[in-house]
Amino acid sequence: MKQRIVVIGNGMVGHSFLEKLIASEGFENFEVTVFGEEPRKAYDRVYLSSYFSGKTAEDLSLVKPGFYEENGIQLYLKDRVIEIDRTQKTITSESGQKVCYDKLILATGSYPFVPPITGNDRAGCLVYRTIEDLEAIKAAATNGKTGVVVGGGLLGLEAAKALKDLGLDTHVVEFAPRLMPVQLDEGGAGLLKRKIENMGVHVHVSKATQEITDGESCLNKMIFSDGESLETDIVLFSAGIRPRDDLAKQAELTIGPRGGVEVNDQCLTSDPNIYAIGECALHNGMIYGLVAPGYAMAQAVVDQLNLTSANFEGADMSTKLKLMGVDVGSIGDPHGNDESALSYVYENGPEEVYKKIVVSSDGQTLLGAVLVGDAEDFSNLLQIMLNGMALPEHPDSLILPNRDGSGSDLFGPDALPETAQLCSCYDVSKGDIIQSVEAGCCTVSDVKASTQAGTGCGGCVQLVTNVLNNELEKRGVEVNTDLCEHFSHTRQELFHICQVEEIKTFEDLIQKHGRGHGCDICKQTTGNIFASLWNSYALEPDKIPLQDTNDNYLGNMQKDGTYSVIPRVPGGEITPQKLIVLGQVATKYKLYTKVNGGQRIVLFGAQMNDLPAIWKELIDAGFESGQAYAKALRTVKSCVGSTWCRYGLDDSVTMAIDMENRYKGLRSPHKIKMGVSGCTRECAEAQAKDIGLISTEEGWNLYVCGNGGMKPRHADLFATKLTQEEVFRYVDRLLMFYIKTADRLQRTASWLDNLEGGLTYLREVVIQDSLGIGESLEDQMKDLRETYECDWKRAIASPSFTKRFRSFVNVDDKAEQLFVQERGQIRPATEQDKLNGIAVQVKEIA
Repeated sequence: MKQRIVVIGNGMVGHSFLEKLIASEGFENFEVTVFGEEPRKAYDRVYLSSYFSGKTAEDLSLVKPGFYEENGIQLYLKDRVIEIDRTQKTITSESGQKVCYDKLILATGSYPFVPPITGNDRAGCLVYRTIEDLEAIKAAATNGKTGVVVGGGLLGLEAAKALKDLGLDTHVVEFAPRLMPVQLDEGGAGLLKRKIENMGVHVHVSKATQEITDGESCLNKMIFSDGESLETDIVLFSAGIRPRDDLAKQAELTIGPRGGVEVNDQCLTSDPNIYAIGECALHNGMIYGLVAPGYAMAQAVVDQLNLTSANFEGADMSTKLKLMGVDVGSIGDPHGNDESALSYVYENGPEEVYKKIVVSSDGQTLLGAVLVGDAEDFSNLLQIMLNGMALPEHPDSLILPNRDGSGSDLFGPDALPETAQLCSCYDVSKGDIIQSVEAGCCTVSDVKASTQAGTGCGGCVQLVTNVLNNELEKRGVEVNTDLCEHFSHTRQELFHICQVEEIKTFEDLIQKHGRGHGCDICKQTTGNIFASLWNSYALEPDKIPLQDTNDNYLGNMQKDGTYSVIPRVPGGEITPQKLIVLGQVATKYKLYTKVNGGQRIVLFGAQMNDLPAIWKELIDAGFESGQAYAKALRTVKSCVGSTWCRYGLDDSVTMAIDMENRYKGLRSPHKIKMGVSGCTRECAEAQAKDIGLISTEEGWNLYVCGNGGMKPRHADLFATKLTQEEVFRYVDRLLMFYIKTADRLQRTASWLDNLEGGLTYLREVVIQDSLGIGESLEDQMKDLRETYECDWKRAIASPSFTKRFRSFVNVDDKAEQLFVQERGQIRPATEQDKLNGIAVQVKEIA
């Protein structure tokens, strides 16, 4: 007979328990029932703020399709458990479900703490915990212009980002004298405050809210104990969490004096048949507000259910986050609570970096660290502390690089003991990685599938990769970085070969340095290299086989086989006359028009035969190709800047136009997008771009290597207070260095993540010219600028180029394209539209 397991709670920890139980050897011996009070299955609360930057509830889901059905788990959603009968060993839910259990797992989590302030239940007073909370915030924001977050901790700053993403004038109110008082010391918190304020978020510390009442210009007014007040439409409480222990209280389980279900090292409550895991559990007087300890508790319980001895003995609370684009790391004891502890502090004002390590009185042991503005050393420092590794003669070398190289030996994979935990989300050690290699894993994907390392927050992937490659090399396995089977070189090596030997055709390259006939990978990579090096033209006969479909037809092929046409509009600035021309062309060729996210007007539905004629009419009106089909500079987005905006500090439009004209046509390993904002209100979203500029009163701040898309990444602050000349010099060097050294289809964000030495090294190369190649990089960029030509203009100038724009090789007829009229424009017909007879051919051009 199967053992009956009932899980109350379907959050991240509850779901992790299910995953671990299913993966355990004895899963077939269990009958599992799960209750969740939310209307949806488990989702990722760690990335909750991404809901406001485009992610959907489905994107955040942690549950694979068919998970419950395939594993025979009974799931009840939107059904709160209201009673535990410990004598009968049953639970009863709000809907009347009564289920027997042999073992009960409480994973009820926590709820947001709302301070007992008069007026805390007024309209616009909200919390930040669930997707339903986010939807309420979103709805409130539609009628508001100002939002205040009460609480300057981890979650509070995430909540502030959410309000900022909603376009609200955002404030953070913190009771303590500094932000993140638990994780950061005064110096680190001070820098974090300045950086966040530079992004346009107002930070108020040492503020105690006494009352919330009617506002005069906003819905609410917060009145503080010092007599000051702040008007706001939304008050978002993020002042900590409290364990959800009401059900345990009802069942008369032992509760801690300040709440939380008391558990022992086995995560057992005062009832031997009831476990508690996650944020509802009180272990050794501690409620863990992070997800990783909850996962460790879940594993301990699963092991015991499988009759394996297991303990949860506490967890490290070190944290690394990117808060509103600012790297922040806190390790161990960052405050030096041991009176004999010694501290080393490194502060780089111009680059806005603060680092501090706390070491034992004998200088031998790392006790804690604070990192703000640059957290690249986080993984290394964490491993040093967790594993009690001996410190170098000069401990400050850990945060001050390049002192006799004394710190370098500590950072190699061999320096880590096998017990070193590399992935805290899934408790994967270096020894686990070694075992996976011995079992046959040869790639990071293999290791992820085998151990789950790197599949949580992803922060350990680089360290896991280093350990994997090190172990493979020890076993005599060559770590293969070949581009493909036809070339024993990386993209970077092929780039340099082509440059040094001035190779300009694929035939020459494969004859001299490759084998076979090539494939789509090496051909398209080579075509990209030739374009980056020599501005080679995609429609030249010997280059056509090296392009993908979009490059071959200088437009993006759409789902119905038609193409999009996107003319360049530098900086998003366009004259009324050009707008009229776009309208005339769209009307004449019956094209669907839309303004995209990059401030470009896109003309959809162009048939291949019409492309040259459309391009000619646009070129005659002063347009040129926006190269939206290419791995090249796509757009430079700008706000209206100081010309029109009353907050603008500099002319962001002119800067954006200059940037776009300077780098248009530049071919790169992946697409490049840029943004220019005239002030820290950041209306151009420059920090979500590969290259971003934000104007300040002292000059331009340059951000690099950010991106949106499937894996959004905030750009890193690279340099501050720059003149336009300095901006161009640094961007010239950075982009050329990226083009010369990145892997194929590698965006700047992942390129930086994989660049040994990271942002610090990149600054040394670009700003300090540590390799002595700065001038050469600038010259190469200059050559590319001077040889730029518009793709469309070249295409229509030559009959040999335009003759390929035909649907059929033997007749001039166009391919049949069926459309449907919708909202005054056309859209591609679906199969059902065709069956219903409402699709029509409307592409006859007058």
